[in-house]
Amino acid sequence: MATLLLAVTSPVQLLAMLAIRVSSPGPAIFSQTRVGREGILFRCHKLRTMYVGTPSLPTHEAPVSAVTALGRTLRKLKVDELPQLWNVLKGEMSLVGPRPCLPSQTELIELRRELGVSAALPGITGLAQIRGVDMSNPRLCAGTDAEYLKAASIGFDLRILLGTIYRG
Repeated sequence: MATLLLAVTSPVQLLAMLAIRVSSPGPAIFSQTRVGREGILFRCHKLRTMYVGTPSLPTHEAPVSAVTALGRTLRKLKVDELPQLWNVLKGEMSLVGPRPCLPSQTELIELRRELGVSAALPGITGLAQIRGVDMSNPRLCAGTDAEYLKAASIGFDLRILLGTIYRG
């Protein structure tokens, strides 16, 4: 599935990468260390939506002024997440699951471990995202992730994927 999605979305990704390079200095792809299954760290890839030099913070802590004008559009359309299909191909992520957090988000990491969420591959999207739960509330985020794992199925994953695409 990830291979097919990568092939289908590659023209969109290439256009977005060109637009990023033209609109602000710096690389088009942004890679950041994230926490994966069982706490294993990996490099998560995204299209760059912030100015170069923005501190590595969770999205909810980053200043709004750090997001580029193009970045706002890429985030709204979820295009910035498409390079994570490479992480899926490498076995570091899945299409649906708990969103990978930063190693500095220790409260969320601990809550996910306690609830058994850390045993799952992180996802490009998840139940918390379609419900509008962000990582600024670690208890709610980890609880929603645990709820997803209890109900996980192919049909539920398809509903989450569609909910991500058509949200808002």
